[in-house]
Amino acid sequence: MRTLCASTLIGEFFVIGFAGLVAMKSDDVSMTAVWTVCGVLMLLSLLLCGMITRPGGVQLGWALQIALIASGFVVPAMFFLGVLFAGLWWASVHFGRKVDEAKAKWAEQAEAEAP
Repeated sequence: MRTLCASTLIGEFFVIGFAGLVAMKSDDVSMTAVWTVCGVLMLLSLLLCGMITRPGGVQLGWALQIALIASGFVVPAMFFLGVLFAGLWWASVHFGRKVDEAKAKWAEQAEAEAP
């Protein structure tokens, strides 16, 4: 699960940065506000790469997905990208857990077969 989720989070890191560049051109939001919010979200996405397997890591990932979707009110394309990354996050968590279960099962079988 860690690899799939971390890959999604790294992709989000870059998307958040690019969305910040787009949001800078808006007259409605100050550049300080844009880069404060983008900086916090980018830092969160990087920190989450190491926290995925810890308690609350997946839930913080979902909070990041909600923030990405909500950023569509500033950069409309983020509605689409936020939903896309939320789907990727779901798939990463869902299929990552299945892979982890299969690895545990294989390790158990290999241990049982060892002399």
